[in-house]
Amino acid sequence: MRGLGSPSFGACYPGWCRPPQRSVSRHRPEEKLESRALPLLGGDSTLSAPPHRKGSMISLRTHRKISWVASLALLTCACGETTSTPNNGSVAGGGAGGAAGGAIVLPTPPTSGGTGGTLPTPTEPPPAEGGAPAGGAPSGGSPAGGASSGGSGGDGISGGAGGETYTENPGTEGDGDHVAGPDYPIDPDLTDLGKPKGRMFEFDMRLADSVIFNGKDTTIDPALYTRELRRIRVYVPAAYKDGTKAPILIVMDGDGLGERPCFNVGCKMDLITNALDNLTVSTDPARQLPAFIAISVQNGGGNGPGSERGLEYDTVSDRFARFIQEEVLPAVLANADLKAAYPNIAFTDNPWGRGAIGCSSGASAALVMGWFRPDLFRRIVSYSGSFTDIQDRAAPEEVQYPLGAWEFHDGQKLIENSDVKPLRVFLQVADGDQQLGEFKDWKLANQQMAAAMKAKGYAYRYVYTENAGHCTNSIFDLTMADTLVWMWRGYHQE
Repeated sequence: MRGLGSPSFGACYPGWCRPPQRSVSRHRPEEKLESRALPLLGGDSTLSAPPHRKGSMISLRTHRKISWVASLALLTCACGETTSTPNNGSVAGGGAGGAAGGAIVLPTPPTSGGTGGTLPTPTEPPPAEGGAPAGGAPSGGSPAGGASSGGSGGDGISGGAGGETYTENPGTEGDGDHVAGPDYPIDPDLTDLGKPKGRMFEFDMRLADSVIFNGKDTTIDPALYTRELRRIRVYVPAAYKDGTKAPILIVMDGDGLGERPCFNVGCKMDLITNALDNLTVSTDPARQLPAFIAISVQNGGGNGPGSERGLEYDTVSDRFARFIQEEVLPAVLANADLKAAYPNIAFTDNPWGRGAIGCSSGASAALVMGWFRPDLFRRIVSYSGSFTDIQDRAAPEEVQYPLGAWEFHDGQKLIENSDVKPLRVFLQVADGDQQLGEFKDWKLANQQMAAAMKAKGYAYRYVYTENAGHCTNSIFDLTMADTLVWMWRGYHQE
């Protein structure tokens, strides 16, 4: 059985359909690609490439020797949301060790983030579309690196703007286009293998106290559910040493969308914490993780246009990046329980040490964070990303981006027509992903995103999953460890 996971193929969610606003291209050019084989992110995994099958996607399958198979959990995308009961704190995950260092060059931050729970306060954000981020970047897909470059290119060297001193060389292992499925056994590195555990901290943020997202935006439909409290969960791995500037990973849709059974990457914090437990102590230099702190951020409620979640995630601007930087991270560092356990906790001000992960609109929000604020976030993980036209019609950003996140790969073709930004991007889409009409085709959108990233010379990894649907939970079970290892490849403490 193929293409499971969404009951709405060929339909439109309420408010998500409208006539085309401009003529846009709808198909990817055909390319001829050679078969090849390469190791997959350490361990005993390999990628083998059968002959080219469709579009510009290389058909690569992941082969693993795993003694058990997890059942497929092909859950659907929710159109709405119900109130969720806040969780109590729990303990999970940790480890020791770190990622093997290499050499990426990033812009010197405007101000430095001190130890003891301080954050950098960037001055001017990088230019919006058409401008080079943080001091200039190469265009046309040329490899980036060194003090005067700002992108990430085909030679595996990632870089930032002039004046950067940090460098890393993640190489090209695992880059490019891949296929996974049709079965989804859980990766052992995402299970509890008895490694040292870290600590989980939880607290709430009142929406009414927010300057950026207080639940009262003019785009919000009062008939839709908006939370009063936003749950924040913070996982500090056992490998973290108090006083060091930790890398961080922002996890979108904390606790999913509030529905049960729960879907979305926000429901799968256990996979992330288990990966930290197991891979921060890995002896395989090709399959390690740095001791990053995972911060799960619950959305503001609802789903789609007119909702608080839609405002936060589907708006093509720097708003959500600023919300994380200016409100969430300071709240985390000020949390009394966290400070009691780690009096000198601090987050790195190195944007190569800051990532975001999400599914659906949470995924496109992660990419938008890095796109508009590469001075803050550069490692992006997108599962079934909503690079579609679901931005609220009343949002002021509609003037500049009338097709919302669809503009990244079509319409204005922001990726193609902008300078390369210093980003490392993972993309995934399923064969049964949502196809809801003009400008709302998740499958096509992500295929075109991958093609645009490839043509421009970004460091990207694209996984096409078979026998799966939109944000199918079992996709995370199979791929999350490989995804995190690839995303953090090359990172090292300064």
